Parts: sequence; structure tokens; C-alpha cells
Amino acid sequence: MNIEAVDLYYLSMPVIEDVGDGSQDVLLVRAAGGVFTGWGECEAAPLPSIAAWCCPMSHSACKPVRDSVLGQKLDGPDDIARINRLVRENGLDLLQTDHTLSGIDIALWDLLGKAKQQPVYELLGYDRACPKTPYASQLFGETPQQTLDKARATGEQGYRAVKFGWMNYGRGSVEDDRDHVAAAREGIGDDGLIMIDAGTVWIDDVAQAKQRLAALNEHRVLWLEEPFVSGALSAYAELAADCGDVKLAAGEGAHNFYMAQHLIDHGRIGYLQIDTGRIGGITTAKAAADYAHANGVTYINHTFTSHLALSASLQPFAGIEADVICEYPVEPRALANELTRTRLELNAAGQVELPVAPGLGIEIDPETIDRYHVDVQIEVDSRKLF
Repeated sequence: MNIEAVDLYYLSMPVIEDVGDGSQDVLLVRAAGGVFTGWGECEAAPLPSIAAWCCPMSHSACKPVRDSVLGQKLDGPDDIARINRLVRENGLDLLQTDHTLSGIDIALWDLLGKAKQQPVYELLGYDRACPKTPYASQLFGETPQQTLDKARATGEQGYRAVKFGWMNYGRGSVEDDRDHVAAAREGIGDDGLIMIDAGTVWIDDVAQAKQRLAALNEHRVLWLEEPFVSGALSAYAELAADCGDVKLAAGEGAHNFYMAQHLIDHGRIGYLQIDTGRIGGITTAKAAADYAHANGVTYINHTFTSHLALSASLQPFAGIEADVICEYPVEPRALANELTRTRLELNAAGQVELPVAPGLGIEIDPETIDRYHVDVQIEVDSRKLF
């Protein structure tokens, strides 16, 4: 079959708040070929990603993404890999290309899976999808007491692992941060897993990060996530050498394979956390998962939005039994929560399992698209591009 159409939908909550919550809007992608339709989601600002899809060509390495996608043959995984390479080649100087490509790549895997009547994880070469242990991913409370209450509520909901991040962590005193970490440990209990996400707050300041290590080790935190920006490899390596039992996690900011590879080779991270909606889709995420596994680094998905994104993010490491932990969004906004009719609920053992169904196994709710749709028109010199 050929890729006959790709449609982009800008969906948004009525009010966008200035907090670290990417579930407030979404760029949804629909790809069509023959009688089949596939869906994907970009983890990126919708409007510039739409512009990357349809902008006029600037030169040979700065072409709109659609020129490399529409009309292409799609008969197997090799075709998706070929399209992925072509989009990057033709959009080398269009920096939003990788984010736009990500949602399209996901939609193409979903489309191909439906056409082949196979789950995506089987198309990726896995015999089965292993159950994953979810950690409840959420923001810190504004106070340690709020963090304590949130952690307790998480445990009462059946989660054995919790990650807190962003908000005021790393922006105030070392004592304040210690109190938040202690509250998280108290709330989830001695047997629970705790992860801390610093949200790149220290940029590349190793000294600031080192001041927090004592509390992280005291309260048996599994990993410290994104203490620095993705490119600060020397800072990651320096901190990793001094972390004690705490490992470093990073990778959600990686928007190509090489950024993920460098975090492993030069940043010395212990956990590679990849967002299929940013790195270039399932194709690139699978390559990163394979590289991490070959180099003794645990692969983790990054997902803070919808269950469409969750299913996509689990596919690249679905069959890696040793990599059992997965991020699970527990505080999505109504848009992300309502986007899909299918939900990956926790089973009786408190684990998450991918649907044994064609493609991603996720059904989109068209009423949600209508309810949150943002009208976008892009014109250049009176010519309508979108």
C-alpha cells in the first residue's frame, strides 16, 4: 500500500498553565493507506511541528516533512525505516523535523500493524510483550506535606513505584529538597521504589547536583533523572562517578539516536529514558533500546501524556524482559485522559501489559478531537499551506 494521506490535529486544553505538564496540548497524527488508518502523537509544541510538515522548501536539505512521506510505499518495517531516513535527510536543516517525524513514524507503525494484523511489537521482532512494572509519574507537591500525601495516595492505588519531579526541586535550598525526598519515601513506604526528576534544573552545574546526593542515597532513590540538559555529557559523567548507589537517568530530550548513544557512552547514565514522540518515533527508539541493552544500560520509556503515547513508548522494549520498569502517567489533563477509548490499566499484579491487537491496539475517541480541536491555517503569499 501507499501512504495516501497524513492529517495533523492540534488539540489543546482551553487554558495552558505555566507548569511542567506536557499533557495540556497535543499534536495528533493520522496516517491513511488503503482501508487502514494509523495514529501517532508528537511530544512537541503543535504549531511549529505543523509548520515543519508544510513549510515551503528553503533548499535541498530544508524541505517540508510531507514531501518525504506522502505517496511513499508502505509494505513492511523496512519501508518505515527508509521513510524515517528520508525525512531526516531532506529536513537536515529544519530543526523541528525530528519532532514532527516522531508522530508520523508512530502512526505508520500503527498503520502497518493494522494492515498486517499484527501488534507493533511483533513487527519489531519480539515474540511477546513482557509485562512492565509502572511507576506513577507525577509532579512534586508545593510543600513536603503535599508530596507526602501524593505518595501515600499513589501507594493506596496499588503502585509500588513513584517518581516525583520538577516544581521547586533544585530551585530552593538543599534542606527543602531533602524534605521532599524524605516525604516521598515515607509516603510510598520502605519497600517502594522512588525516582527523582530534576527537570534539567542545574543545566551543567555539577556542584549543585552533588549537594543533593546525600539525601538521595539516604532515602534509597533508584535514579536521579535529568539533573542537566541532554548535551552536558561531561557533567553527567562527572556526577555519575560520585553518585554512590543512585544512578543517573536521561534521554527524554534526545531527538535522534546519536544523542541517546552519547548519553550512554559519554554521560555514563544507568537508565536511558526515551520518548517515542521526540526521538523520531518507534523506529529510532527501538535502535536506542537495542543499543542500551547491548551496553548494560536499562531502557525506560518516557511518557507523561496519553495512552496512545504510552502504548507507542512501550513497543520498542516490549520484549526485553530484564527492562521491567515503565513510566506511567497518573496526572494527565482531561485532554490526554480522554483522547483514547482504550486504556492500559494495571492488571491484578499491578503491572501494565500491551494489548494483543493489531498496531498499537489503541482506539482514538473522535469526540475528544472535536472537543479540543484548535483551528490552524498557515498561508504564505496568499497560498494556503495548511
